[in-house]
Amino acid sequence: MYRPRTDPRTEPEEDPIRTLRFGVNYTPRRGWFHSWQDFDPAHAREDLEQIAALGLDHVRVFHLWPLLQPNRNVIRPTAVDQLTRLVDIAGEAGLDVLVDGVQGHLSSFDFYPEWTRSWHHRNVFTDPDAIAAQADLLRTLGRALAGRPHLLGLQLGNELNNLVEHNPVTPAEVDHYLDTLLAAARDGLGERGMVTHSAYDAAWYGDDHPFTPEASARKGDLTTVHPWVFSGDCARRYGPRSPQVRHLAEYGTELAKAYAEDPARPVWVQETGAPEPHIPAADAPEFARATVRNASDCEGLWGVTWWCSHDVDRSLADFPELEYTLGLFDSAGRRKPIAEALVEAIKEPHTPRPRATALVLDCTPATRSVSGPGGEYFEEWMRWRADGVRPAVVLAERARDEGYLAARGIKEVVRPS
Repeated sequence: MYRPRTDPRTEPEEDPIRTLRFGVNYTPRRGWFHSWQDFDPAHAREDLEQIAALGLDHVRVFHLWPLLQPNRNVIRPTAVDQLTRLVDIAGEAGLDVLVDGVQGHLSSFDFYPEWTRSWHHRNVFTDPDAIAAQADLLRTLGRALAGRPHLLGLQLGNELNNLVEHNPVTPAEVDHYLDTLLAAARDGLGERGMVTHSAYDAAWYGDDHPFTPEASARKGDLTTVHPWVFSGDCARRYGPRSPQVRHLAEYGTELAKAYAEDPARPVWVQETGAPEPHIPAADAPEFARATVRNASDCEGLWGVTWWCSHDVDRSLADFPELEYTLGLFDSAGRRKPIAEALVEAIKEPHTPRPRATALVLDCTPATRSVSGPGGEYFEEWMRWRADGVRPAVVLAERARDEGYLAARGIKEVVRPS
Protein backbone atom coordinates (compact mmCIF):
# COMPACT_ATOMS: atom_id res chain seq x y z
CA MET A 1 0.00 0.00 0.00
CA TYR A 2 1.40 3.39 -1.01
CA ARG A 3 2.16 5.87 1.77
CA PRO A 4 3.15 9.46 0.89
CA ARG A 5 6.77 10.40 1.45
CA THR A 6 8.70 13.56 2.19
CA ASP A 7 11.60 12.59 -0.05
CA PRO A 8 10.79 10.09 -2.80
CA ARG A 9 14.30 8.73 -2.60
CA THR A 10 13.94 7.60 1.02
CA GLU A 11 11.79 5.12 2.82
CA PRO A 12 8.52 6.30 4.46
CA GLU A 13 8.81 7.83 7.90
CA GLU A 14 6.39 7.46 10.78
CA ASP A 15 4.51 10.64 9.85
CA PRO A 16 3.54 10.16 6.18
CA ILE A 17 3.17 13.89 5.48
CA ARG A 18 6.01 15.70 7.22
CA THR A 19 6.49 18.22 4.41
CA LEU A 20 3.88 19.53 2.00
CA ARG A 21 4.51 19.03 -1.71
CA PHE A 22 4.10 21.88 -4.20
CA GLY A 23 4.09 21.35 -7.94
CA VAL A 24 2.47 22.17 -11.23
CA ASN A 25 0.49 20.45 -13.97
CA TYR A 26 2.82 20.47 -16.98
CA THR A 27 1.42 21.93 -20.21
CA PRO A 28 4.07 22.05 -22.95
CA ARG A 29 4.81 25.62 -24.01
CA ARG A 30 5.20 24.79 -27.69
CA GLY A 31 2.17 23.19 -29.26
CA TRP A 32 0.31 22.29 -26.05
CA PHE A 33 -0.34 18.51 -25.87
CA HIS A 34 -0.34 18.30 -29.65
CA SER A 35 3.43 18.38 -29.20
CA TRP A 36 3.30 14.64 -28.51
CA GLN A 37 2.92 14.14 -32.26
CA ASP A 38 6.48 15.45 -32.78
CA PHE A 39 7.94 15.15 -29.29
CA ASP A 40 11.11 17.21 -28.80
CA PRO A 41 13.10 16.28 -25.67
CA ALA A 42 15.03 19.56 -25.78
CA HIS A 43 11.83 21.61 -25.61
CA ALA A 44 10.54 19.49 -22.75
CA ARG A 45 13.82 19.89 -20.86
CA GLU A 46 13.66 23.68 -21.23
CA ASP A 47 10.11 23.78 -19.87
CA LEU A 48 10.83 21.45 -16.95
CA GLU A 49 14.00 23.27 -15.92
CA GLN A 50 11.96 26.51 -15.84
CA ILE A 51 9.48 24.80 -13.52
CA ALA A 52 12.20 23.42 -11.25
CA ALA A 53 13.79 26.87 -11.02
CA LEU A 54 10.64 28.11 -9.27
CA GLY A 55 11.40 25.76 -6.39
CA LEU A 56 8.53 23.39 -7.18
CA ASP A 57 9.17 19.72 -6.46
CA HIS A 58 6.89 17.80 -8.81
CA VAL A 59 4.90 17.82 -12.03
CA ARG A 60 1.85 15.98 -13.28
CA VAL A 61 2.17 14.91 -16.94
CA PHE A 62 -0.27 13.78 -19.62
CA HIS A 63 -0.05 11.85 -22.88
CA LEU A 64 -3.01 11.48 -25.26
CA TRP A 65 -5.05 8.29 -25.37
CA PRO A 66 -5.44 8.09 -29.19
CA LEU A 67 -1.68 8.36 -29.67
CA LEU A 68 -0.93 5.74 -27.03
CA GLN A 69 -3.63 3.24 -28.08
CA PRO A 70 -4.84 3.86 -31.65
CA ASN A 71 -6.34 0.38 -31.85
CA ARG A 72 -7.91 -1.61 -29.04
CA ASN A 73 -5.14 -4.20 -29.35
CA VAL A 74 -2.29 -1.79 -30.14
CA ILE A 75 -0.30 0.17 -27.56
CA ARG A 76 2.43 2.05 -29.44
CA PRO A 77 5.90 1.40 -28.00
CA THR A 78 7.13 4.69 -29.48
CA ALA A 79 4.47 6.67 -27.60
CA VAL A 80 5.21 4.82 -24.35
CA ASP A 81 8.92 5.52 -24.84
CA GLN A 82 8.16 9.23 -25.34
CA LEU A 83 6.30 9.29 -22.04
CA THR A 84 9.05 7.50 -20.13
CA ARG A 85 11.60 9.87 -21.69
CA LEU A 86 9.60 12.86 -20.43
CA VAL A 87 9.48 11.33 -16.95
CA ASP A 88 13.24 10.84 -17.00
CA ILE A 89 13.86 14.41 -18.17
CA ALA A 90 11.73 15.70 -15.30
CA GLY A 91 13.73 13.56 -12.88
CA GLU A 92 16.97 14.96 -14.28
CA ALA A 93 15.59 18.44 -13.57
CA GLY A 94 14.96 17.43 -9.94
CA LEU A 95 11.21 16.98 -10.27
CA ASP A 96 9.10 14.04 -9.14
CA VAL A 97 6.35 12.97 -11.52
CA LEU A 98 2.77 11.74 -11.46
CA VAL A 99 1.66 10.25 -14.78
CA ASP A 100 -1.97 10.37 -15.89
CA GLY A 101 -2.79 7.42 -18.13
CA VAL A 102 -6.08 7.74 -20.07
CA GLN A 103 -6.54 11.18 -21.66
CA GLY A 104 -9.44 11.37 -22.09
CA HIS A 105 -10.18 14.98 -21.38
CA LEU A 106 -7.88 17.99 -21.28
CA SER A 107 -8.70 21.71 -21.23
CA SER A 108 -12.20 21.40 -22.78
CA PHE A 109 -11.16 18.88 -25.47
CA ASP A 110 -11.98 15.17 -25.41
CA PHE A 111 -9.57 12.66 -26.93
CA TYR A 112 -11.10 9.33 -27.93
CA PRO A 113 -9.37 6.64 -29.98
CA GLU A 114 -11.31 5.94 -33.17
CA TRP A 115 -12.10 2.43 -31.99
CA THR A 116 -14.47 3.98 -29.41
CA ARG A 117 -16.28 6.29 -31.87
CA SER A 118 -18.68 6.49 -34.84
CA TRP A 119 -19.28 3.04 -36.39
CA HIS A 120 -17.31 1.46 -33.56
CA HIS A 121 -18.89 3.36 -30.70
CA ARG A 122 -18.26 1.83 -27.28
CA ASN A 123 -19.19 3.25 -23.92
CA VAL A 124 -15.76 3.70 -22.35
CA PHE A 125 -17.12 3.12 -18.84
CA THR A 126 -19.33 0.08 -19.42
CA ASP A 127 -18.21 -1.82 -22.53
CA PRO A 128 -16.19 -4.83 -21.30
CA ASP A 129 -13.74 -4.69 -24.20
CA ALA A 130 -13.18 -0.94 -23.74
CA ILE A 131 -12.56 -1.41 -20.03
CA ALA A 132 -10.16 -4.27 -20.71
CA ALA A 133 -8.26 -2.16 -23.26
CA GLN A 134 -7.85 0.74 -20.82
CA ALA A 135 -6.68 -1.72 -18.17
CA ASP A 136 -4.09 -3.06 -20.62
CA LEU A 137 -2.89 0.49 -21.31
CA LEU A 138 -2.50 1.30 -17.62
CA ARG A 139 -0.78 -2.01 -16.92
CA THR A 140 1.64 -1.34 -19.78
CA LEU A 141 2.39 2.20 -18.61
CA GLY A 142 2.92 0.97 -15.07
CA ARG A 143 5.44 -1.64 -16.19
CA ALA A 144 7.28 0.91 -18.33
CA LEU A 145 7.51 3.39 -15.44
CA ALA A 146 8.04 1.05 -12.50
CA GLY A 147 11.17 1.46 -10.41
CA ARG A 148 11.99 5.06 -11.27
CA PRO A 149 12.94 6.79 -8.00
CA HIS A 150 11.41 10.11 -9.10
CA LEU A 151 8.04 8.58 -10.04
CA LEU A 152 5.24 9.53 -7.65
CA GLY A 153 2.83 7.11 -9.26
CA LEU A 154 0.20 6.47 -11.90
CA GLN A 155 -3.24 8.05 -12.10
CA LEU A 156 -6.01 6.56 -14.21
CA GLY A 157 -6.57 9.75 -16.20
CA ASN A 158 -7.53 13.38 -16.03
CA GLU A 159 -11.06 14.07 -14.78
CA LEU A 160 -12.55 11.00 -16.42
CA ASN A 161 -16.03 12.05 -15.31
CA ASN A 162 -15.97 14.74 -18.00
CA LEU A 163 -16.72 11.88 -20.41
CA VAL A 164 -20.03 11.00 -18.72
CA GLU A 165 -22.14 13.14 -21.05
CA HIS A 166 -21.33 10.88 -24.02
CA ASN A 167 -20.95 7.67 -22.00
CA PRO A 168 -23.95 7.20 -19.69
CA VAL A 169 -23.06 5.22 -16.59
CA THR A 170 -24.44 4.39 -13.14
CA PRO A 171 -22.58 4.77 -9.84
CA ALA A 172 -22.26 0.98 -9.56
CA GLU A 173 -20.77 0.81 -13.05
CA VAL A 174 -18.35 3.62 -12.19
CA ASP A 175 -17.24 1.67 -9.12
CA HIS A 176 -16.56 -1.42 -11.25
CA TYR A 177 -14.70 0.67 -13.82
CA LEU A 178 -12.50 2.38 -11.23
CA ASP A 179 -11.80 -0.82 -9.32
CA THR A 180 -10.76 -2.62 -12.52
CA LEU A 181 -8.46 0.15 -13.72
CA LEU A 182 -6.92 0.81 -10.31
CA ALA A 183 -6.09 -2.88 -9.99
CA ALA A 184 -4.50 -2.89 -13.45
CA ALA A 185 -2.40 0.18 -12.69
CA ARG A 186 -1.21 -1.38 -9.44
CA ASP A 187 -0.45 -4.65 -11.21
CA GLY A 188 1.75 -2.81 -13.69
CA LEU A 189 3.42 -0.43 -11.26
CA GLY A 190 4.08 -2.87 -8.45
CA GLU A 191 4.18 -1.80 -4.83
CA ARG A 192 6.25 1.36 -5.21
CA GLY A 193 4.33 4.58 -5.99
CA MET A 194 0.75 5.73 -5.64
CA VAL A 195 -2.20 4.64 -7.76
CA THR A 196 -5.12 7.02 -7.81
CA HIS A 197 -7.81 8.71 -9.93
CA SER A 198 -9.30 12.17 -10.38
CA ALA A 199 -12.68 13.77 -11.07
CA TYR A 200 -13.85 17.30 -11.60
CA ASP A 201 -16.13 18.97 -9.05
CA ALA A 202 -19.41 17.40 -10.19
CA ALA A 203 -18.31 14.35 -8.20
CA TRP A 204 -18.64 16.44 -5.03
CA TYR A 205 -21.37 18.95 -5.91
CA GLY A 206 -23.46 17.38 -8.68
CA ASP A 207 -26.86 15.96 -7.73
CA ASP A 208 -26.98 12.29 -8.76
CA HIS A 209 -23.68 12.54 -10.64
CA PRO A 210 -22.50 8.94 -11.22
CA PHE A 211 -18.95 9.62 -10.01
CA THR A 212 -19.57 9.90 -6.29
CA PRO A 213 -17.74 11.56 -3.40
CA GLU A 214 -17.39 8.11 -1.84
CA ALA A 215 -15.55 6.82 -4.92
CA SER A 216 -13.19 9.79 -4.90
CA ALA A 217 -12.52 9.56 -1.16
CA ARG A 218 -12.27 5.79 -0.78
CA LYS A 219 -10.73 4.35 -3.96
CA GLY A 220 -7.06 4.63 -4.76
CA ASP A 221 -4.24 5.52 -2.39
CA LEU A 222 -5.23 9.10 -1.66
CA THR A 223 -8.01 11.55 -2.50
CA THR A 224 -7.56 14.11 -5.26
CA VAL A 225 -9.63 17.30 -5.45
CA HIS A 226 -9.86 19.88 -8.25
CA PRO A 227 -11.47 22.93 -6.60
CA TRP A 228 -11.99 25.31 -9.53
CA VAL A 229 -13.38 28.79 -8.94
CA PHE A 230 -15.63 28.51 -12.00
CA SER A 231 -17.44 25.46 -10.59
CA GLY A 232 -20.90 26.55 -9.56
CA ASP A 233 -19.96 30.03 -10.78
CA CYS A 234 -18.15 30.47 -7.45
CA ALA A 235 -16.04 33.48 -8.45
CA ARG A 236 -18.84 35.19 -10.33
CA ARG A 237 -21.35 34.48 -7.59
CA TYR A 238 -19.25 35.76 -4.68
CA GLY A 239 -16.53 37.86 -6.30
CA PRO A 240 -12.87 37.09 -7.10
CA ARG A 241 -11.61 38.47 -3.76
CA SER A 242 -14.29 36.84 -1.63
CA PRO A 243 -13.66 34.42 1.25
CA GLN A 244 -15.60 31.81 -0.72
CA VAL A 245 -13.03 31.96 -3.51
CA ARG A 246 -9.91 32.26 -1.38
CA HIS A 247 -10.95 29.40 0.94
CA LEU A 248 -12.29 27.15 -1.84
CA ALA A 249 -9.33 24.75 -1.93
CA GLU A 250 -9.35 24.57 1.87
CA TYR A 251 -13.07 23.78 1.80
CA GLY A 252 -12.61 21.14 -0.89
CA THR A 253 -9.95 19.47 1.22
CA GLU A 254 -12.15 19.39 4.32
CA LEU A 255 -15.15 18.14 2.31
CA ALA A 256 -13.06 15.31 0.88
CA LYS A 257 -11.85 14.31 4.35
CA ALA A 258 -15.45 13.94 5.50
CA TYR A 259 -16.20 11.25 2.91
CA ALA A 260 -13.10 9.17 3.66
CA GLU A 261 -13.47 6.03 5.76
CA ASP A 262 -9.88 6.35 6.98
CA PRO A 263 -9.51 9.56 9.06
CA ALA A 264 -5.80 9.64 8.15
CA ARG A 265 -6.32 9.41 4.38
CA PRO A 266 -4.35 12.19 2.64
CA VAL A 267 -5.96 14.71 0.29
CA TRP A 268 -4.17 16.25 -2.70
CA VAL A 269 -5.31 19.61 -4.13
CA GLN A 270 -4.30 18.39 -7.55
CA GLU A 271 -5.69 21.21 -9.67
CA THR A 272 -6.37 24.79 -8.76
CA GLY A 273 -5.67 27.92 -10.75
CA ALA A 274 -6.57 31.51 -11.52
CA PRO A 275 -8.61 31.53 -14.75
CA GLU A 276 -9.40 34.89 -16.32
CA PRO A 277 -11.92 36.51 -16.28
CA HIS A 278 -13.11 34.65 -13.15
CA ILE A 279 -9.93 35.83 -11.39
CA PRO A 280 -8.67 39.05 -13.02
CA ALA A 281 -4.92 39.11 -13.63
CA ALA A 282 -4.45 41.83 -11.00
CA ASP A 283 -6.05 39.59 -8.36
CA ALA A 284 -4.25 36.38 -9.37
CA PRO A 285 -1.12 36.77 -7.19
CA GLU A 286 -3.09 37.31 -3.99
CA PHE A 287 -5.46 34.49 -4.94
CA ALA A 288 -2.46 32.16 -5.25
CA ARG A 289 -1.06 33.24 -1.88
CA ALA A 290 -4.40 32.86 -0.13
CA THR A 291 -5.15 29.50 -1.73
CA VAL A 292 -1.82 28.01 -0.62
CA ARG A 293 -1.99 29.50 2.87
CA ASN A 294 -5.55 28.40 3.52
CA ALA A 295 -5.25 24.91 2.07
CA SER A 296 -2.00 24.35 3.93
CA ASP A 297 -3.88 24.95 7.17
CA CYS A 298 -5.63 21.58 6.67
CA GLU A 299 -4.35 18.48 8.40
CA GLY A 300 -3.78 15.56 6.05
CA LEU A 301 -2.99 17.70 3.00
CA TRP A 302 -0.48 15.93 0.75
CA GLY A 303 0.23 18.97 -1.40
CA VAL A 304 -0.94 21.55 -3.93
CA THR A 305 -0.37 21.26 -7.67
CA TRP A 306 -1.10 24.41 -9.67
CA TRP A 307 -2.81 24.43 -13.05
CA CYS A 308 -0.78 25.02 -15.06
CA SER A 309 2.83 25.58 -16.07
CA HIS A 310 2.50 27.53 -19.35
CA ASP A 311 -0.23 29.56 -21.04
CA VAL A 312 -1.75 28.08 -24.19
CA ASP A 313 -0.35 29.97 -27.18
CA ARG A 314 -2.99 32.12 -28.87
CA SER A 315 -1.92 30.74 -32.24
CA LEU A 316 -3.90 27.63 -31.23
CA ALA A 317 -7.58 28.07 -32.04
CA ASP A 318 -10.84 27.28 -30.30
CA PHE A 319 -9.78 27.08 -26.66
CA PRO A 320 -12.02 28.74 -24.07
CA GLU A 321 -10.58 32.12 -23.20
CA LEU A 322 -9.53 31.07 -19.71
CA GLU A 323 -7.19 28.38 -21.08
CA TYR A 324 -4.94 31.05 -22.62
CA THR A 325 -4.22 32.64 -19.22
CA LEU A 326 -3.76 29.83 -16.68
CA GLY A 327 0.01 29.42 -16.79
CA LEU A 328 2.69 30.43 -14.31
CA PHE A 329 4.68 31.27 -17.46
CA ASP A 330 3.32 32.99 -20.54
CA SER A 331 3.50 31.35 -23.94
CA ALA A 332 6.94 32.93 -24.53
CA GLY A 333 8.28 31.30 -21.37
CA ARG A 334 8.38 34.41 -19.18
CA ARG A 335 7.44 34.23 -15.49
CA LYS A 336 4.15 35.90 -14.67
CA PRO A 337 3.42 37.74 -11.39
CA ILE A 338 1.36 34.78 -10.20
CA ALA A 339 4.48 32.60 -10.40
CA GLU A 340 6.37 34.91 -8.09
CA ALA A 341 3.44 34.99 -5.66
CA LEU A 342 3.23 31.19 -5.63
CA VAL A 343 6.96 30.94 -4.94
CA GLU A 344 6.60 33.33 -2.01
CA ALA A 345 3.65 31.39 -0.61
CA ILE A 346 5.25 27.96 -0.72
CA LYS A 347 8.37 29.27 1.07
CA GLU A 348 6.29 30.34 4.05
CA PRO A 349 6.08 28.03 7.09
CA HIS A 350 2.97 25.84 6.95
CA THR A 351 1.72 24.34 10.20
CA PRO A 352 -1.56 22.43 9.89
CA ARG A 353 -3.69 22.52 13.03
CA PRO A 354 -6.52 20.28 14.24
CA ARG A 355 -10.09 21.47 13.71
CA ALA A 356 -12.00 20.93 16.93
CA THR A 357 -15.39 22.05 15.59
CA ALA A 358 -17.19 20.28 12.76
CA LEU A 359 -20.23 21.35 10.77
CA VAL A 360 -22.55 18.43 9.96
CA LEU A 361 -23.28 17.74 6.29
CA ASP A 362 -26.61 15.95 5.84
CA CYS A 363 -27.38 15.25 2.19
CA THR A 364 -28.30 12.48 -0.22
CA PRO A 365 -26.98 11.83 -3.73
CA ALA A 366 -29.98 13.79 -5.01
CA THR A 367 -29.19 16.84 -2.83
CA ARG A 368 -25.41 16.86 -3.07
CA SER A 369 -25.49 20.40 -4.50
CA VAL A 370 -26.09 21.81 -1.00
CA SER A 371 -22.35 21.37 -0.49
CA GLY A 372 -21.40 23.29 -3.65
CA PRO A 373 -21.19 27.04 -4.34
CA GLY A 374 -24.66 28.54 -3.86
CA GLY A 375 -25.73 25.63 -1.68
CA GLU A 376 -26.96 26.08 1.86
CA TYR A 377 -24.23 24.01 3.47
CA PHE A 378 -21.45 25.67 1.46
CA GLU A 379 -22.64 29.12 2.45
CA GLU A 380 -22.98 28.19 6.13
CA TRP A 381 -19.43 26.75 6.20
CA MET A 382 -18.09 29.86 4.52
CA ARG A 383 -19.91 32.14 6.99
CA TRP A 384 -18.24 30.31 9.84
CA ARG A 385 -14.85 30.55 8.13
CA ALA A 386 -15.24 34.28 7.48
CA ASP A 387 -16.04 34.71 11.18
CA GLY A 388 -12.73 33.15 12.12
CA VAL A 389 -13.91 29.61 12.91
CA ARG A 390 -12.01 26.78 11.22
CA PRO A 391 -14.75 24.17 10.71
CA ALA A 392 -14.15 20.60 9.72
CA VAL A 393 -16.83 18.75 7.74
CA VAL A 394 -18.46 15.62 9.13
CA LEU A 395 -21.16 13.51 7.47
CA ALA A 396 -24.40 13.14 9.41
CA GLU A 397 -23.95 9.36 9.71
CA ARG A 398 -20.60 9.85 11.50
CA ALA A 399 -21.68 12.76 13.71
CA ARG A 400 -22.13 10.51 16.80
CA ASP A 401 -19.23 8.15 16.15
CA GLU A 402 -17.01 9.05 19.09
CA GLY A 403 -14.05 6.98 17.96
CA TYR A 404 -14.12 8.49 14.48
CA LEU A 405 -14.49 12.04 15.81
CA ALA A 406 -11.62 11.53 18.23
CA ALA A 407 -9.41 10.23 15.43
CA ARG A 408 -10.02 13.48 13.55
CA GLY A 409 -9.54 15.66 16.63
CA ILE A 410 -13.17 16.86 16.53
CA LYS A 411 -14.54 17.86 19.95
CA GLU A 412 -17.72 19.72 18.98
CA VAL A 413 -20.28 18.82 16.32
CA VAL A 414 -22.76 21.46 15.17
CA ARG A 415 -25.66 21.11 12.76
CA PRO A 416 -26.24 24.01 10.36
CA SER A 417 -28.95 26.43 11.41
